[in-house]
Amino acid sequence: MPENSLSLKALRSSLLDTYRGLGVLLMMIFHFSWDLGNFGFIEFSLANPFWNHFRDIIVTIFISAVGWSAYLTMQKHHSIILWKRDLKLLLAIIMISLGTYLAFPNNWIYFGILHFIFLLTFLVRPMTKWPIISCIIGVIIVLIYNTTNWLSFPNVLPYIVHTLHLPTSTLDIAFPFPWIGVALIGITLGYFKIHQCPIPEHLITRILAWMGRYALPIYLLHQLILFALVASARMVLSH
Repeated sequence: MPENSLSLKALRSSLLDTYRGLGVLLMMIFHFSWDLGNFGFIEFSLANPFWNHFRDIIVTIFISAVGWSAYLTMQKHHSIILWKRDLKLLLAIIMISLGTYLAFPNNWIYFGILHFIFLLTFLVRPMTKWPIISCIIGVIIVLIYNTTNWLSFPNVLPYIVHTLHLPTSTLDIAFPFPWIGVALIGITLGYFKIHQCPIPEHLITRILAWMGRYALPIYLLHQLILFALVASARMVLSH
């Protein structure tokens, strides 16, 4: 087995993979529910507080995992692995933006969660050298966001959209706050070695860990499959 493969395997954590896999599972439930709502099977609206909080849980898992994973990776200083991950994520971003632009030119994804994670990674990696300071800054950001409107910046997005001639609506949009704070807090999950905590060995955890290991390809493919299935069901029932 190549050295890089051994290094990458050593960086894996069953708990982190399972944690990320839980986020993938919740994301699939969220998108499947959106598909059902889009084709009239159920009532689905992001104005519903339940779905808003549900999405926040998903984003919290993914973003905190960014900080957690960055800490583990930076401890090993595997620059080749880092560049491979960055390249894969960049290609995925291009695929998502190009694919949604061709399919939905009026609300294509120009800065979704993957775009944000890509940029966030470069901010988080240097901060892994100071995990406690990062955690303090992260907690302050989250507290400020939830108790004041100082980090709202309501006019920034309309200005960017107007200046760059982007669609006023998009299928996915990610804002920097409070999620930068969540990623900085996530660094301490690695610092306190949470990934070394044992988890039960059974079918559910194995499935979640597998989903966590292959989170990116699942992210890219799952909605195509789910959307096609729900659309097919609607076509069958309409006849």
